[in-house]
Amino acid sequence: MAEPANSNTADGPHEPGAVAGWREWVRLPQVPVRWIKAKLDTGARSSAIHAFDVEEHTVDGEPRVSFSIHPWQRSDEDAARLDAPVIDQRLVRSSNGGSEERLVVPMVIRLLGRDVTTEMTLSNRDEMGFRLLIGRDALSQGFLVDSSRSYVGGRPRRVVRRKNWGR
Repeated sequence: MAEPANSNTADGPHEPGAVAGWREWVRLPQVPVRWIKAKLDTGARSSAIHAFDVEEHTVDGEPRVSFSIHPWQRSDEDAARLDAPVIDQRLVRSSNGGSEERLVVPMVIRLLGRDVTTEMTLSNRDEMGFRLLIGRDALSQGFLVDSSRSYVGGRPRRVVRRKNWGR
C-alpha cells in the first residue's frame, strides 16, 4: 500500500507547498522596479534573469558583477543597474540544447508574498518570452506549480501590465 503524499518521513512531516501558476508576477526586493513577470519552470534547475552590460570586477579580493536588467518583456524602459557577489560560474544547458557559461549571483524573489533566496544565472533572455525564469532550486523552497493556472498571486494594475506589453 502506498503512503499518503504528505505522510511523516525520516525528514519529519511534509507540508504541502503554496500553489503557484506556471507564470506569476513577482517582485525582486533588490531591484527598484516593483513588478516583473516570471515563468515558473520545473524543467529548469536554476533560475535565470535577462542581464546586459555585464561587468565583472573585484571588491576586497571578492568577485562581483555589475549588470543591468530590463524588467518588461517587450520594452527597454525602466532598466535597473545591480551589483552582486559572484557565487559561481557554471555551464548551463538551455532548452534548445546549447550550452553556455553563466555567472551566478544570489537574488531574493518575492513569490506569492514569500521571500526566497535563490541562485540566479545571468543570461541574455532578450528574445525569450519571459525576462525572468524561476527554476526548481527556488521552487523547492515551498512552492508547487499548477500548470493549468496563471497569476495565482495576483496581477499589478493594468497600466503596469501594459508596460510589459511595450505600450
